Amino acid sequence: MTEPNPPAWMARALTLARRGLYTTDPNPRVGCVLVRHGRPVGEGFHARAGEPHAEIHALREAGEAARGATAYVTLEPCSHQGRTGPCAVALIEAGVAQVRVAMADPNPAVAGRGIALLREAGVDVDVGILEDQARELNPGFIMRMEHGRPFVRLKMAMSLDGRTAMRSGESQWITGPQARREVQRLRARSSAILTGVDSIIFDNSRLTVRPEQAELEGIEWPAGRQPLRVVVDTQLRLPLAAACLREPGRTLVATVEGHETERRARLEKAGAEVLVMPAGREGRVDLPALLGHLAAVEEVNEVLLETGATLAGAMLDAALVDEMQLFMAPILLGGEARPLFELPGLARMAEQRPLDILDIRAVGRDWRITARPRR
Repeated sequence: MTEPNPPAWMARALTLARRGLYTTDPNPRVGCVLVRHGRPVGEGFHARAGEPHAEIHALREAGEAARGATAYVTLEPCSHQGRTGPCAVALIEAGVAQVRVAMADPNPAVAGRGIALLREAGVDVDVGILEDQARELNPGFIMRMEHGRPFVRLKMAMSLDGRTAMRSGESQWITGPQARREVQRLRARSSAILTGVDSIIFDNSRLTVRPEQAELEGIEWPAGRQPLRVVVDTQLRLPLAAACLREPGRTLVATVEGHETERRARLEKAGAEVLVMPAGREGRVDLPALLGHLAAVEEVNEVLLETGATLAGAMLDAALVDEMQLFMAPILLGGEARPLFELPGLARMAEQRPLDILDIRAVGRDWRITARPRR
């Protein structure tokens, strides 16, 4: 018998999955609810890579009540042996009668196998309940599996007249503490933070998550855990005394061939990992190749792009930005201040870059605009 109101139970599973927003990387965020005779008998979510998946937590909580129940899962149950056993097999062995899945696994190597395994065992499976909401929960994992690169979220702080820093490069602080708290949360959910070397030279940012500033309610931030820091530095100009080199976690410096080995050796001794990438436009680091490396080698799902106008403009121009988080402060910096983006070749209105505004909301005294480039 099908349980009544499947969207409501799937919505509960999605709420559970969001509890892993900051901790599951590089795995997807997944939630599961087991329902029997119209009431929940077990629920769970995936918290960290290497730990039990959402279905296993729900089955353990349900015990014998799982037999004959309906499982609502936000992502297709896995069918392969990884760090943990296959969840599809666990559901079958527990006697679950029905499985409702929000979306199939986007990994082409395993997509559909968990569903097939369940159906072969006689389990009634339905796919597609609240699929759009499930996809929004894991944009990076889906992008990495379907397109071989991370999901790139551009964060910038600007004045009301669209300026990001004074002519000298001074930029601290444009926005208020509430906006900076939101930026910390964006960092916390990201696999990597990407910036240009000029941003490090001007701001000397640590590019770290400060849990006390992020105020991650109910989340115990793992000691020493930090997103991968990635600095695009074609000419290897990163200062040896840069603050990011002294912080916990890794700092990857992406450059191109042709630099003296002594400079590379000094940077590596200072704590950097130098990554030599192909040269792209104007001899600079090939940005699509860099994102491909981050996805394939580093298993990076979501990138937070925190940088200046040049790299931000280059990423936008290459159609490598998937979402923009723009924090706008009620201040004016004037015409001599630095612009938001440097976009080449825009001379006519026909060359404009349209955006879709998804959300505008107040964050303290500032405003946060969430937008996506229109493809």
